[in-house]
Amino acid sequence: MSEPSEWLIYRGAGEPHDGIGQLPPPPPWRDFAGRGDTWPAGGHDGNGGGDGSADRRLGGYRHEAELHRPGAEELEMINAALYLRRPLLVTGSPGAGKSTLAHSVAHELGLGRVLRWPIVSRSTLLDGLYHYDAIARLQDVQLAAHSAAAGAGAAAGQDPSADIGSYIRLGPLGTALLPSEQPRVLLIDELDKSDIDLPNDLLNVLEEGEFGIPELERIADRLPDGEAEVLTDDGRKVRIRGGRVQCRAFPFVVLTSNGERDFPAPLMRRCIHLELGRPDHQRLATFVRAHLGDEAARAGDDLIAHFLERSRSELIATDQLLNAIYLTDAAAPAGRDRLADLLIQRLDRPR
Repeated sequence: MSEPSEWLIYRGAGEPHDGIGQLPPPPPWRDFAGRGDTWPAGGHDGNGGGDGSADRRLGGYRHEAELHRPGAEELEMINAALYLRRPLLVTGSPGAGKSTLAHSVAHELGLGRVLRWPIVSRSTLLDGLYHYDAIARLQDVQLAAHSAAAGAGAAAGQDPSADIGSYIRLGPLGTALLPSEQPRVLLIDELDKSDIDLPNDLLNVLEEGEFGIPELERIADRLPDGEAEVLTDDGRKVRIRGGRVQCRAFPFVVLTSNGERDFPAPLMRRCIHLELGRPDHQRLATFVRAHLGDEAARAGDDLIAHFLERSRSELIATDQLLNAIYLTDAAAPAGRDRLADLLIQRLDRPR
């Protein structure tokens, strides 16, 4: 066992040193080194894209681990949503695996990178559909006019509406509704954190599978072939005809909730509801093994058992368990159990 100070990188001594070079590789779920890789234009590479999100969610050791098989009810509800082309509303405590479910479906079915829309209290339907940067467009028009007046302007008679698509970017929901042969996977994460209007605002778009972009609809007759090229949430360029986006294959939509609020009945009847229960020892061990490997899972078996004991009366999350097992395995500090308890603090404790 190492001395209490041996694993510390920052020592609080006020003396500069090169200890940062002693940091071990990051935990797999916090490893962003793979960002910047590309994925096929359609986004359906079967590996969750090139941003490393699949490894961070599913675990870098998932192919070595004997992955937990979802229960019969879980499988039935997921497949019901796939068959019926209905959103899947997944509820459960923090760390129960709600968000991971979307990545698991995308990985197994080869549906490419998961489109993720994290919800906050200020989120609106428009945030998920698209963003039009009117200010940037106005600035560019003014610069072009100024350049033209100085004799270096754009060609006379050019329609300023022709490049409007350069200022429009589809959001995660808007990208998921683009026409494609295979469905995209869309994760609308923590919907219960939204304001009171967003669940109702989602109803029509999720029911009809289409939406309009007024900025394009107004000038569709002046656009070349009635089309404008816009940017997607993936960073790809696609052409929108007539200012409307209409899906061909309805996306697999996963709505997650920690149960902080109830949803209106009209939304509930349009969704397939899946409640994820508290994971047992086997599922937690498989979860740890998928992220950290078999050796770390065996070494952390006592921490898993202690976590389960505490979870019967306290609100704690599985990502806290991962943090504790990784750090106590990588740093091997003295006072291992004490450090683990510091990292796994109850989430329902008054602050």
